[in-house]
Amino acid sequence: MSETSQAIREPAIGEHAIHDLAVIGGGVNGCGIARDAAGRGARVVLFEQGDLAGATSSASTKLIHGGLRYLEHGEFRLVREALMERERLWDMAPHIIWPLRFVLPHAPGLRPAWLLRLGLFVYDHLGGRRALPATRGLDLSRDEAGLPLRHAARGFEYSDCWVEDARLVVLNAQDAAERGADIRTRTRVTAARRVGDLWHLDTRADDGAVGHARARALVNAAGPWVARVLTEVAGRNASAGVRLVRGSHIVVPRLYGHDRAYIFQNGDGRIVFAIPYERDFTLIGTTDEDHAGPPDAVRASPAEIAYLCAAASAYFRDPVRPQDVVWTFSGVRPLYDDGASAAQEATRDYVLDLDAPPGQAPLLSVFGGKITTYRRLAEHALEKLAPHLTALAGPTWTAGATLPGGDFPRDGIGALSAEVRAAYPWAPATLVARLVRAYGTRATRVLGRGASLDQLGPVFGADLTGAEVDYLMAAEWARRAEDVLWRRSKLGLRFGASEVAALESYMARARVAA
Repeated sequence: MSETSQAIREPAIGEHAIHDLAVIGGGVNGCGIARDAAGRGARVVLFEQGDLAGATSSASTKLIHGGLRYLEHGEFRLVREALMERERLWDMAPHIIWPLRFVLPHAPGLRPAWLLRLGLFVYDHLGGRRALPATRGLDLSRDEAGLPLRHAARGFEYSDCWVEDARLVVLNAQDAAERGADIRTRTRVTAARRVGDLWHLDTRADDGAVGHARARALVNAAGPWVARVLTEVAGRNASAGVRLVRGSHIVVPRLYGHDRAYIFQNGDGRIVFAIPYERDFTLIGTTDEDHAGPPDAVRASPAEIAYLCAAASAYFRDPVRPQDVVWTFSGVRPLYDDGASAAQEATRDYVLDLDAPPGQAPLLSVFGGKITTYRRLAEHALEKLAPHLTALAGPTWTAGATLPGGDFPRDGIGALSAEVRAAYPWAPATLVARLVRAYGTRATRVLGRGASLDQLGPVFGADLTGAEVDYLMAAEWARRAEDVLWRRSKLGLRFGASEVAALESYMARARVAA
């Protein structure tokens, strides 16, 4: 068993020990907080009712960005913090984060060209851009980016970054576990009560097993369930409100040949992205709709699919139709309710609500936030808790620390791929490229000591092997086929029903044998 597996399967903290910090929620904020706290030496336990990144954190537009459109709403602090994080996160995880250029066509009758130019100038200079290329103007009648478009004559091109969002969450959890945190997935906290200066938590795993934990502080990072945890689990009244806003995306066959993304303005004031996705597809999103139903009953509505198709078709020469959609995904963003009249105008900034009566264990609830600012959110969360918890008094450390597999230069993905190909000359180049992009320097842990493709076990579909599935179950908390196909990877786009069934059967047998 690898050191990683030991860290995950045999946490140093016993079932009846007192933890310094308990975290509810295995999304990017919860896992980021757990990682930061564990790295300071705190004894941490994290509970996630489903799979890591099982909700909002795997349903983003997959961007590490400042949020160009937030400048219009005066969110300068948020945009500056996010822009400052772009290259820092790229340094931390260059296997799952990389630069992406965005083409912004000028649309007559919408925002004037001078306003776009001004906004992009601010965007370039607000956050200390260092390595990412600067904005430039485009003649779309000559540039290849104009070929797929209708009537576009001029535009601009600027930089942001792409991220494998669910993998970012898993890598934070993995690093937390390797620093001593106890990560308990598929375990719901059913009750939390203060007993003096401790929180007492009751838990139930999805196999029915009940448990109990004690902690000196509690973090409610439950995302869309943050209000439910406050009221139903902790029995507290929320001093801050949450606004659930649904963002839906569609995936269609690839619409153009180059590797840049588009950002399109719409007549209703919203913007829509069209982004190269998984080599053979284009990702289009997102919508902004208030969500009134349960957070786990979220899917793209026919109206949202039609809206995204129409928005893309207004720019692309070849229309995008609902029948072209091969996959949709939706997530509910737990935004802080600032009273904005429209969902797209609600702040994406985060609010940290601390409930710490004298002599009692503190409770910190997380509202809002963006995937780009998760690391800074974690620092701010621990800063709020530190006066109440001496275990968190250590210095900040995450800004310069790579995530698992990211310990190579940010421009070194090609060199790393060549190194792995040389070590495993029998492995198909496409398999090596995908493994390096997913696992970075830990791709060799998947390939192991294999001397041929056959030694990696069964191939379930695409190039997913038994060896990779075994690794994901042992080191990344994957338990079901959907965990592997839609969060640890996006191979679900290439799997048929029989292949999914074979993978599910294999994983079920492995769970029984474990």
